[in-house]
Amino acid sequence: MAVLWLDEIGADDLESVGGKAASLGELTAAGLPVPPGFVVTAGTYRRFIEETGIDEELFEAVDVDAEDSKALAEAEARAQELILETEMPEDLREEILASYEDIGDDEAFVAVRSSATAEDLPDASFAGQQETFLNVTGQDLLDRVKRCWASLFTQRATYYRQEQGFSHDKVDIAVVVQQMVEAEKSGVMFTSHPSTGERQVIIEAAWGLGEGVVSGSVTPDNYVIDRETGAVTDVEVADKKTMYSKDPETGETNERPVPEEKRNERVIDDTEIERLVELGEQVEDHYDTPQDVEWAIFEGEVYMLQSRPITTISEDGESAATADGSGAAATQKDEEDVLLSGLGASPGIASGAVRIVDKLDQLDKVGEGDIIVTEMTTPDMVPAMKRAAGIVTSEGGMTSHAAIVARELGAPAVVGTGGATDALEDDQLVTLDGDKGTIREGVETEDETEPVEEVRPQAPVKPMTATEVKVNVSIPEAAERAAATGADGVGLLRIEHMILSTNKTPERYIEDHGEDAYIEEIVDGVRGVADEFYPRPVRVRTLDAPTDEFRQLEGGENEPEEHNPMLGYRGIRRSLDTPDVFKHELEAFRQLFEMGYDNVEIMFPLVNDAEDVLRAKGLMEEAGIDPEKRSWGVMIETPAAALGVEKMAEAGIDFASFGTNDLTQYTLAVDRNNGNVADRFDELHPAVLDLISQTIETCRDHDVNTSICGQAGSKPRMVKHLVNEGATSISANIDAVRDVQHEVKRVEQKLLLDSVR
Repeated sequence: MAVLWLDEIGADDLESVGGKAASLGELTAAGLPVPPGFVVTAGTYRRFIEETGIDEELFEAVDVDAEDSKALAEAEARAQELILETEMPEDLREEILASYEDIGDDEAFVAVRSSATAEDLPDASFAGQQETFLNVTGQDLLDRVKRCWASLFTQRATYYRQEQGFSHDKVDIAVVVQQMVEAEKSGVMFTSHPSTGERQVIIEAAWGLGEGVVSGSVTPDNYVIDRETGAVTDVEVADKKTMYSKDPETGETNERPVPEEKRNERVIDDTEIERLVELGEQVEDHYDTPQDVEWAIFEGEVYMLQSRPITTISEDGESAATADGSGAAATQKDEEDVLLSGLGASPGIASGAVRIVDKLDQLDKVGEGDIIVTEMTTPDMVPAMKRAAGIVTSEGGMTSHAAIVARELGAPAVVGTGGATDALEDDQLVTLDGDKGTIREGVETEDETEPVEEVRPQAPVKPMTATEVKVNVSIPEAAERAAATGADGVGLLRIEHMILSTNKTPERYIEDHGEDAYIEEIVDGVRGVADEFYPRPVRVRTLDAPTDEFRQLEGGENEPEEHNPMLGYRGIRRSLDTPDVFKHELEAFRQLFEMGYDNVEIMFPLVNDAEDVLRAKGLMEEAGIDPEKRSWGVMIETPAAALGVEKMAEAGIDFASFGTNDLTQYTLAVDRNNGNVADRFDELHPAVLDLISQTIETCRDHDVNTSICGQAGSKPRMVKHLVNEGATSISANIDAVRDVQHEVKRVEQKLLLDSVR
């Protein structure tokens, strides 16, 4: 038979119906509310490709090098052509359409979902790699079934199978055809905590169809339920701007605005939560393992749409601070108790005594657990920042030094308050909220957290993504915390913090201590991070400090006065202009390579064109570094670099990494440290995104890897854009790595990535 009904199948039928269908059959047999439907079996797919004679050509077409993006794209195109343009045998057509008519009339809407035979297994999750179609009628059913078959050979699916060791000719695909639930509300439920495995139910809920929640395009409500008591311990009501629903005229699934009165309204009530928890516990008990369940509610009835094991329980969910409500640990006060407001730049809540720092010689007064308050932090303040419980600045934004370092240290921070050094006083006891961006009077926190443990996965399994997720590291002291995230490597290690923390300019340090000591400072700093991550790659950016930061150091009295140092004497332009100093940085890299640190990569900042690249390459060669054997590349931080990347690729770079802080600044003419125009700083501006897209396309044509290491890499919308465009890797802030891994996985599963890999 070409078709089996859901109530006829179960876990024993995995090979013939695939993981998704087998799970739905199990749920149906267990008496759970599953919409009726049938499965076009894996044997039917196999019969189709064999009887029509396309099987050998199909498997030959996809037998390509998974690392060759061009070959993958060609394989996908050929596989799709073979399947979609081959007529389905008449008896198969008739049986599928007859089964459809048994669900309803000719106009019944069904969901058509792929169910690969290696999908949703306890130790591997292929879910979402193949196609799903919603609100399909009989007219398009056969076409959608064939498109599900063809989606077995998307670039993403082909790549992942080869990485997992699954043979293409051994994996079959079934197709689930199931009555659509015209959901009024829907979402996802984790039957145990997705990060820790604790006995908590986490429910995400949004209006309309669940497409938006699963894809990540809709911000859902978040509900946390204690399974021991049944109590709802936390409710986060999101601002739900969009929803997915069926167009009553065309039947198509459309995205539309949520009615104004529902945007900030709670989606599910306590009765619905009780029903969901009850069903979730039945599902987990049935499988004897925590489950990730998709659900929908229509006319008061709850339906189970899908269930799979949480194969990535340590890192596949939201961050613990979001999921368990710990971000709201402090006592809430009225707005009148807020002393100051700014930008919440690093999450968490901290209480302590204020220590005003106006000058560098005042850093010693900052002790363990104090709140450092300053106009704007600089690299030489890092030792004091490490001692502080929290950080407050008068100036700066989300991409300022204070914000970046605070996130890496795991210290709550509020920046851009516009006058903290005047409004607060030494010894004053305050509580800062790095989520809300507020400073309140008095001490409100009780529990202390361990920064490393906050980011450390609770189990070794992590989401499998074709796009690598790396981590940004500003200071070597943050290496342990960064490595604990399980990131695929370091996308940005800033060398200037190693040098500037000496409180001396490079020239003064060399004058006082000698060349060898200067080189050793760099070697020791990089080696500490490279050791933590080995053999994972560590991408080290050469010195990129503006003149105003140098001027505050010993030896900085002769630094030029610049109206806007961000546009001035910094990055590769300074390095090329002072080769006698720059050669010591390169010598440090040479020594690291000689010591066996083959995971270290060199990245040049603020390049404008191929001439910059060729000059830097020449200096590498003079220092004894072979550009053909070592991985090296550039930052794309200016429109000139983005538009000139092809010539740079021809010059020999291995990678190009977007520094979105500067790229946005230079594209939009917005000083990122100027509070007067902070509201105009938008890394997601269409012009910035266009430059990124053009660069990725050019680099892909020249086999140059692309990545992002700017602040925007931690934003879901930027993640979606980069994955869709085909970036090789994304480097996120330490506190965001787990969420970005989850987001990348979700986007990769939703998007087909038609021709980007």
